[in-house]
Amino acid sequence: MLIAFHKPYGVLSRFTPDGSPNRTMAEFGFPKHVYPIGRLDADSEGLLLLSDEAHLNERLLHPRHAHKREYWVQVERIPTPDALLKLAKGLVIQERRTLPCRAWILEPQPDFPPRDPPIRFRKTVPTCWIGLELREGKNRQVRRMMAAVGHPTLRLIRVRIGTLELRDLPPGAWRELTAAERKLILR
Repeated sequence: MLIAFHKPYGVLSRFTPDGSPNRTMAEFGFPKHVYPIGRLDADSEGLLLLSDEAHLNERLLHPRHAHKREYWVQVERIPTPDALLKLAKGLVIQERRTLPCRAWILEPQPDFPPRDPPIRFRKTVPTCWIGLELREGKNRQVRRMMAAVGHPTLRLIRVRIGTLELRDLPPGAWRELTAAERKLILR
């Protein structure tokens, strides 16, 4: 079984509490014996896969399988072409170079419903949505990459894993993938 879940903000990518005020995935009515494939931190939103098949974790997450993951990131200020180039070439973060990726300003800028709680807002600092397509996913990597080029992350949403897109799956909703979707994502 392979499930697509739109993880809301403030939800841990786990079923048991960790002592924080964040909610867990236990409240979303998943079938028994499924677990998340990969993670999204509690401050991030978007597409998360769950499965009851242990072998899928390595198959979908290891960079050698090149399952690209696309993130839409709302940042402070408008990134320059130089900042986008630095992201694309890879950065040294925590003494490790990130793999090259694709980085671009989203045009048109997406219009997501407001987050609860709302993002930080500053009258004199514009915001911008950028797209990042990565082949790896280290702990808080996108946030660290954006900070390294001087654009703090305000909101982070994973919109695609491989060929599977989040599309109109509402926050907190999940569905089992069809046989065709499963085949596409596992190729």
